Amino acid sequence: MTTFLAPAARVFVAGHRGLAGSAIASELADAGYEVVTRTRDELDLRDAARTLDFLRDARPDAVVLAAATVGGIMANHRNPVPFLEDNLRIQLSVIAGAHAADVNRLLFLGSSCIYPRLSPQPIPEEALGTGPLEPTNEAYALAKIAGITQIRSYRRQFGRAYIAAMPTNLYGPRDSFDQETSHVLPALIRRLDDARREGREEVVLWGTGTPRREFLHSADLARACLLLLRDYDGETALNVGCGTDVTIAELAATIAEAVGFTGRIGWDPSRPDGTPRKLLDVTRLRKLGFAPRVELARGIRETYAWWVHESTGRQ
Repeated sequence: MTTFLAPAARVFVAGHRGLAGSAIASELADAGYEVVTRTRDELDLRDAARTLDFLRDARPDAVVLAAATVGGIMANHRNPVPFLEDNLRIQLSVIAGAHAADVNRLLFLGSSCIYPRLSPQPIPEEALGTGPLEPTNEAYALAKIAGITQIRSYRRQFGRAYIAAMPTNLYGPRDSFDQETSHVLPALIRRLDDARREGREEVVLWGTGTPRREFLHSADLARACLLLLRDYDGETALNVGCGTDVTIAELAATIAEAVGFTGRIGWDPSRPDGTPRKLLDVTRLRKLGFAPRVELARGIRETYAWWVHESTGRQ
């Protein structure tokens, strides 16, 4: 089989401190690749000129674009401008810069938010662009759709081996637990753990608890990305997920057990639920040989343990 990433290749991972990027950088290093990174203080990826200079100097064989401005429903709803503009600038700088620096291999990480709010379930890759987006994260989704279009354009016009992956909801070490910007899984870990420590008898959570979501551990995402970098060179932006989902209420119950919260969980239906269901069709990825390894309950326990360890003064 042809490999599109030579052994010991030099790979620039943009966003190596984030949830996805850190896992991908670790997976690449463990597999024997030379991983190149820069912090945000060292290189602002929104700066196209500096990004191009860096890529020309670093001369990577491949680029993984995992850097992005991300957040949960509340952050997307209240502050859509950076979710649109920061991500557009990062994508334009890195993808165009990689081409100008003659980097022929690039993996762009998009998001399952690109799909219409009322997509068929599970969502096939062909659903992209077939209906209205979820309003609560429309700005972020549009930026990611632009990134996919940019990747396809460089493939068609210049023959670049640039590919895109659409991960489902991710979780794991190095996730954000910020109460204002975090995604649903770390947000629930923090709220339920706080309630346990405070001895509260009830926690009221956003929405109805009925939406269904799919969750993939960052380590499994990293394994999928390495597989794609080595073996995939198609125009279709491939879905990356585990192929199963749970309700938010089921997720909350699993997290409550992991953190030791034994009180009642209530729901506030006046708060937004977001998309009713979002389960990815991962048939194409499975045909390439991918299967997730981290079961959700175990992954939640490990993520919680990591957060407790990283949180100063927590026991």
